[in-house]
Amino acid sequence: MDSFIRSIDPFFSRLTTPFIPFVLLFTRLWVAWIFFQSGMIKYSSWDSTLYLFEYEYHVPLLPWHWAAYIGTAVEVFIPIFLTLGLFTRPMAFVLFGFNIMAVVSYPALWEKGFYDHQLWGMMLLTNVIWGAGSLSFDHFFNREHLHHSY
Repeated sequence: MDSFIRSIDPFFSRLTTPFIPFVLLFTRLWVAWIFFQSGMIKYSSWDSTLYLFEYEYHVPLLPWHWAAYIGTAVEVFIPIFLTLGLFTRPMAFVLFGFNIMAVVSYPALWEKGFYDHQLWGMMLLTNVIWGAGSLSFDHFFNREHLHHSY
């Protein structure tokens, strides 16, 4: 049985490896779209956003008005970097931390949205660990890539 597993693994590796850049792109775009939409909703209804941060969200260590500005900025600007695949690992890491903070700060998420946040967290960790892949500006600007291209 062990030799069978060792013999079939290279087959599946060759089969799946070409899809890795698309999976990394998919995870970046999915999470970027979710958070960007949320940020634009906060931005477009600013009075409601301020109300939510003052009375509903309980962000630790930050005054509510700072949390509103920082949270909205993170949700609007970080997804742009993820979409482009630019500074992907640090941007995904920041958004991963933001995702955790959202769950901690808003207990109502535990009932209905916790599983979504788990999925987004796993997608973000995928990009923290493996980067953006070859379909990204990170790959294009990588010095090693530039040296091998001529």
